Amino acid sequence: MEDIDAIAALQDPVRRRLYEYVVAQGREVGRNEAAEAAGVARTLAAHHLDRLTEAGLLESGSRRLTGRSGPGAGRPAKVYTRARAERAVSLPARDYRTAAELLAEAAEQAGLDAGLCAAARRRGEALRGSAAPCDDLEEAMAMLAARGYEPHLESAAGIQDAEGAKETAGEAAAVVRMRNCPFHAVAERFPPLVCGMNLALLEGLLGTDGPVRARMDARPGECCVVVEDSKNNID
Repeated sequence: MEDIDAIAALQDPVRRRLYEYVVAQGREVGRNEAAEAAGVARTLAAHHLDRLTEAGLLESGSRRLTGRSGPGAGRPAKVYTRARAERAVSLPARDYRTAAELLAEAAEQAGLDAGLCAAARRRGEALRGSAAPCDDLEEAMAMLAARGYEPHLESAAGIQDAEGAKETAGEAAAVVRMRNCPFHAVAERFPPLVCGMNLALLEGLLGTDGPVRARMDARPGECCVVVEDSKNNID
C-alpha cells in the first residue's frame, strides 16, 4: 500500500509538475528554481516538494546555492532530487521482477547471451515496425522518451532535454544519454547480460542502417547505452 500512497501523491497537478521538473534536471533543484519552473509561489512549491519527499518520491538535502563558503555565503538552501527507490503498483499483486531475475540467472548460467541479444534486437525491430531507421537524434530522443529512458542531449554546448533537442541535435560531438534504465533492477544483478540485451533492443528500435547508432558507454546513475549521430560525431 505504500507504493499506492506514493504514486497517489502525484495526482495533484502542481505536485506532479514539480516532480517532473526535478526528475528532468538530473541534479539537485532548489525551491526557488522549482517554483519558477512550475509557475507557483515559493511557499506552495516548498509545501508540495516536502510532501513528495514524505511520500518517498524525492530526497532532500541542503547546500549553499551561491557556490560560496564562509562568512557572507548565506544559509544552506533545501534542495531536492529524485529518490533512488522504485515504485510500482499492480492490482492484483504480481511479481514480474522475480521472474525476470530468475530468467536472467538461467540465461547467464546457460550462456544464452547471444540468443537473448538476437531476441531483443528482433523485439526492437518489431516495436519500430515499418518505420525507417532513425535519421537524427531528435527522432531518436522521441522514441527513447516514449520507452521511458528519459533521454537528454549532451554536447559541447551543454545538455538539452527531449523538447530542446531540435536546437542542438546537429552540433558536433552530440550524444544522447539516458537518466533512466527501464531494466535497472535486473541490470544491477546481471549487468553484462542485461546491458547487452538493452543495447541490442535499442539497435533494433533505432535501426543500424541509418546515421543514428547506439553503443555501450556506462556511467554511474545512467543507462549503460548512449546514442550518437555518426554524421555529426567528431573525435
